[in-house]
Amino acid sequence: MRIRSALTALAVVLAGLVASAGSSTAAGGTTAAYCGITWGSADKSAGALSDAPLVEVRTGRHDCYDRVVFEFAGPVDGYAIGYGETWTEGEGLALSPYTAGGALLRVSLRAPAYDDDHLGTVPYAVGEHVSNLLRYPTLRDVVFGGSFEGYSTFAVGVRARLPFRVLVLAGPGTHSRVVLDVAHQW
Repeated sequence: MRIRSALTALAVVLAGLVASAGSSTAAGGTTAAYCGITWGSADKSAGALSDAPLVEVRTGRHDCYDRVVFEFAGPVDGYAIGYGETWTEGEGLALSPYTAGGALLRVSLRAPAYDDDHLGTVPYAVGEHVSNLLRYPTLRDVVFGGSFEGYSTFAVGVRARLPFRVLVLAGPGTHSRVVLDVAHQW
């Protein structure tokens, strides 16, 4: 009987240790978020279709997240971004076999990557890798999926399914940007 009581007490102590392992607590006893990030990993979408063309894609590393910036020659606020398979625009070819990373963010921008004369406004072809991501903690790949009927698609390969946010920013000048930030951890 004593052994059973001791084992029960030990199980309770171990359960408490496991529950608190690896978590830090802030004032009030709640678990502190990594870098204060509370973004989540659910799909995000907003805005309307625009005819302002995509003119540049660039990436950046920050202390708590990696960033992909999509810059447009005019006002753009439309996007749909979430985890899952990404397909090329107009063809329907899956990009996952060609995109590095443990998880894939499908990025659909509600704006073309071509001008009024249907000439490409970005220097990459469908399936091309957009950026060198050597030494990035989270980003693994950014692959152009094409532009068709006013929508532009990218597959963004990341280390794992992590929290992300999307910002729409005005400028520089008459340009606008759709910014994707992916946290380094939960």
